[in-house]
Amino acid sequence: MTDPWKTEVAGTRHMVVAGHYLAAHAAFTVLEAGGNAIDAGVAGGLALGVVQSDLVNIAGVAPIMIRTAAGETITIDGLGGWPSALDPQSFCREHGGRIPRGLQRTVVPAAPAAWIEALQRYGTMSFGEVAQGAVRLARDGFPLHRLTASVIAEHADEYREWDENASIYLPGGKLPRAGDIFRQEDLGRSLQYMVDQEAAKASGGRAAGLQAARDAFYRGDLGRRIVAYHEANGGLLREADLTSYRVNIAPPVQTGFAGGTLLCCDAWCQGPVLAMVVNLLKGYDLASLPHNGPEHLHLLLESIKLAFADREHMFGDPNFVDVPVDWLLSEAYAQERRGQLHLDRAWPDLPPPGLDAPGRRTPAIGAGDPPPPPDTSYVCAVDRWGNTFSATPSDVSYQSPVIPGTGLVPSSRGSASWGDPSHPSGIAPGKRPRLTPNPAMWIAPDGRAMPFGTPGGDVQIQAMTQFLLNLLVWEMPPQLAVEMPRVATYSQPDTFEPHTAFPGLVKAEGRIAEDTLAGLGKLGHTVGRWPDSTYLAGSVCAIAPGPGGSLVAASDHRRPTYALGW
Repeated sequence: MTDPWKTEVAGTRHMVVAGHYLAAHAAFTVLEAGGNAIDAGVAGGLALGVVQSDLVNIAGVAPIMIRTAAGETITIDGLGGWPSALDPQSFCREHGGRIPRGLQRTVVPAAPAAWIEALQRYGTMSFGEVAQGAVRLARDGFPLHRLTASVIAEHADEYREWDENASIYLPGGKLPRAGDIFRQEDLGRSLQYMVDQEAAKASGGRAAGLQAARDAFYRGDLGRRIVAYHEANGGLLREADLTSYRVNIAPPVQTGFAGGTLLCCDAWCQGPVLAMVVNLLKGYDLASLPHNGPEHLHLLLESIKLAFADREHMFGDPNFVDVPVDWLLSEAYAQERRGQLHLDRAWPDLPPPGLDAPGRRTPAIGAGDPPPPPDTSYVCAVDRWGNTFSATPSDVSYQSPVIPGTGLVPSSRGSASWGDPSHPSGIAPGKRPRLTPNPAMWIAPDGRAMPFGTPGGDVQIQAMTQFLLNLLVWEMPPQLAVEMPRVATYSQPDTFEPHTAFPGLVKAEGRIAEDTLAGLGKLGHTVGRWPDSTYLAGSVCAIAPGPGGSLVAASDHRRPTYALGW
């Protein structure tokens, strides 16, 4: 084993890890001020919507998993559905089955409701207290990280489609450079408006204040501006979509692994795929194989392809689609699916699903390298009382217009739906797109929770699986488990428009041995090289239980992630 790129962070009191160092600081400040893990996680998530607003929007999505010190675990979907004005046949009729860029791919923005729901149920602080870091970062600015600068540069032409987006992300008509002070003053005012509305109702108690902060978005000036812009520019959102919105709260799905329990979000996202892959791999003696050797990686990749085949043909909003999650996570089903995993050869494309599903669809086939996905970030926290928080907020700022004067891009997550309503993840009024973000936890045999997650689109599940195997099968220290080189398959139709597949393609970080890649080639995989280390391979963050009741954090060198603990 090699030394990790980053220093492992350990502590005994509380811990936070986030996809950006300033968000980690905002969350840690809340812990140090006496807040719990839920307060800190919300503070970090809001800050991510400022310092990584290319990838995370304050008005985007925010799926959350929370485990209390008493052992109760819930998920908050933080995901809105399609507006009620949607005509399900419109995209087939007018756009050839594609979901167009811009306002028409907007779903109900859910993140504000999700953050405030978490605070209402399990937090201890006010919205103003946890939003303080995000407000300051938006108002006063911060030095732009080189990854954010590169994402803006890559999507500069898309930002230029809308004057408001260009004025923020291309200030003065120029590409911002790494290190430039990046300000989002309208966004700061929008957050401050929510804080002020809460303060105005503070005399009624904490709950009344939090409700006022929520109403400021869904019933107040912010919501009215969003709806007015949609009505004037061909969008679908209407006042009733916002005022009637409520998050969905449910227990996680689970499976046993490594003497503990893996907890995942339900099939409104790709969360169950992680448990399905783990169930398949439990049937093999992975620890006896050379780590990141061809046999190990072949089993990994083929298991992922089998699970992705089921995702493609069965997964959709469970409020609209009957997804047989209990059966998909059963040992009997895993054993049945292992019969389709061939040790001596790779499936040349995506395998067939394991259950009868509506007619197979022929995906668009890509050439060359897959494009980077619309991306995401992550934040997790554990406090001294044993509460645990895991969240994967998301939504980019270059696929749809900023609402003038707000700094907000209401969720463009409709890009993860299919324009064909007959697809399990096809569009319908009120139906949620299938999310890629999927915060997770692993419960150790002693009952302590390990939150973990990553950005990366369809690579999320793949990076999370490799981290779990490194940590729990090969028993690596958490930081090393995060930093080991990764692979990813692209045989599946991409979650995002235009849902392109790259049959047989595997991408591997350059640190994977040449003889391993040659071995994968002999098994039928088409292997392409990534650099030695790339953000495209995901960016896993985790807080693992350590010896003596300690906490051990891991943050990924592939992005500006950071861990802080005490």
